[in-house]
Amino acid sequence: MIQLTTKKRLALVLCSTLLLSLGWLGFSGISLLVALIPLLIISEGYSSSAKDWWRMAGYVALTCLLWHAATVWWVWNATPIGPIAAAIFGTWWNMVAFMTFHFVSKRAPRALAYTLLVALWIATEQLYNSAEVMSFPWLLLGNGFSNDIALVQWYEYTGVFGGTLWVLVSNLAIYEVLRTKTKTAKVRAALITLAPILASIAIFFAYTPSERTAKVSVIQPNIPCYEEERKAAGKLNATADVQRLMAQIDNDVAYVVMPESALSYLPQYSSINEDIAERYKSLLNNTLCSYIPEHAKLITGASTVRFYGDSPATDTARQNDIFGYYDHFNSALLVGSEGDIEKIYHKGKLVIGVEAVPMRKLFSLFEIDLGGITGQLGWGREHAIFENEGVKIGPSICYEGIYGDYFGGFARHGAELMALISNDGWWGNTPGHKRLFDFTRLRAIETRRAIARSANTGISGFISPRGTTIGERLEWNEEGVLTALVELRNDLTIYTRYGDWVARIAGYVAVLGLMYYVAYRVRRRNNLVD
Repeated sequence: MIQLTTKKRLALVLCSTLLLSLGWLGFSGISLLVALIPLLIISEGYSSSAKDWWRMAGYVALTCLLWHAATVWWVWNATPIGPIAAAIFGTWWNMVAFMTFHFVSKRAPRALAYTLLVALWIATEQLYNSAEVMSFPWLLLGNGFSNDIALVQWYEYTGVFGGTLWVLVSNLAIYEVLRTKTKTAKVRAALITLAPILASIAIFFAYTPSERTAKVSVIQPNIPCYEEERKAAGKLNATADVQRLMAQIDNDVAYVVMPESALSYLPQYSSINEDIAERYKSLLNNTLCSYIPEHAKLITGASTVRFYGDSPATDTARQNDIFGYYDHFNSALLVGSEGDIEKIYHKGKLVIGVEAVPMRKLFSLFEIDLGGITGQLGWGREHAIFENEGVKIGPSICYEGIYGDYFGGFARHGAELMALISNDGWWGNTPGHKRLFDFTRLRAIETRRAIARSANTGISGFISPRGTTIGERLEWNEEGVLTALVELRNDLTIYTRYGDWVARIAGYVAVLGLMYYVAYRVRRRNNLVD
């Protein structure tokens, strides 16, 4: 048993926190391949007693809380409850996996404990990823490689959960080298850590671009998100700013992409009732549509409303004494050059604590203004595909860019490229908007779809199906228009076809592993095994 002092354990906690955090702080995520080894060393030094279990739990909790504090603190700029809730729930799920490993490792074969650590960590990541009322999958271990796109090209087969699998197995393999120092352990660790890197580099250079392309423009208007900031900047009415940028668009583009909530910055577009969209056609014609090229379509974010009358059609519907029940939506609109709203897509992955309020009566005090509508919004339940002259595009909105399987749904429904519209300004100039752009690069790899990203401010630009940036980007506090030829693809990757299959398998393995452990302990008590 390893003997460690409290000071050494705290030093190992800080080391693990740093190694876990680097990938979310703008550095390489390679450190993740050894980030859990300090915790494994601490675990090795404790016995199977209940008192030592609680001590280990304290060090794991401290590590995870520090990891969250170092990487998602910026959410505080928008809602104080956000990083606190994320840290509590994220730490809980990480502890379920690691503390189950610690418990089993003291009472059963090491191989079973390792299997449970890997399977339970991935399974709990998936639970956190797929939960509707409390989901913030920012710290999925596979997301940590968003700055290492040349090393994870195989995400087109596995998605980010394949990255999590790589991280966990590499940590265990390298730890076994330190623990046993055998040649077999060294060879195994080398294969596990290096083989995915070599395979990814081969895929990266073997990629064949599609010959079909479309010309797309993205606009970054750089308008402050909060009303008081817009007032101070003299941009309460940003119509003239948007028109000036749209006047720079080339005549031969297929799509013009504007950011999330873009129409909320134009006073006459505070909200659009999709049931009476024709009433807004004249307003669109008077301000924006004359700037849309004849054969192009405009994709823009907007707040929309759907009325239900006297009975609530959804569990998110609000009530008004005058016109009854209704839902607010965060939406993307497809607008033609004549001002027609041809199609509407409602955001399907809402920001917890802002757009989706868990335990709404309790947390309603934390609703804030993000430049559009606030509080509990309606959930979009279907992927929509926008089309112009045979070019099909998926209109993803902001937060949806961190959900690989959901994002892939646009490709499954026929999207040949993706538009991602976002409003990153509410975080301020923090790592938030930078990582959100980087995560989008992982989505491009998973689906092998080019992505046109338009942010109000933050980072706007184009991403190739290999995850590389095409041409220039518009950075924080910049405004402008970017235009690029982007690939069109209609083939489906393994990941796009089957979604988070790695996580589903991990869930089955976790259940079987726990059942095996119970059976093992029963046999042990009956002296049927050593």
